[in-house]
Amino acid sequence: MTGKHHAARDATSADHGWGTLTWLADSELTGTEGVTLGRTIIKPGEGNPRHRHNTCEEVVYLLSGRLRHSVGDGAVVLEAGDTLGIPAGEFHNAVNIGHEDADVIVAYSTGQRDFELEARCTRLRSQVA
Repeated sequence: MTGKHHAARDATSADHGWGTLTWLADSELTGTEGVTLGRTIIKPGEGNPRHRHNTCEEVVYLLSGRLRHSVGDGAVVLEAGDTLGIPAGEFHNAVNIGHEDADVIVAYSTGQRDFELEARCTRLRSQVA
């Protein structure tokens, strides 16, 4: 085998208060220089801070739950099965507006994604759009 294997038992999740984030693949974990893959759980009524990735695009796929996802000056409500593409450099965040955990797959167009918090970042509470 020439690929780099990352077993599920080796995955580590980080608790961020609003939910958990588990990295599944990137340049370090799997040797993939062109992609990062993660899975996040966002608790009901919670949201991650507004941030951006200047060096890569992001794709969000909602496995279950309901999210209000801001991108730039706009927002969209995501239902289970929805996919959202986020351009590089756009500030964004997700808020769980449902009553169950939101289970999300996230992918980035680089194996070494960057992360920058928005200066005026405040944690958003759920708002039904």
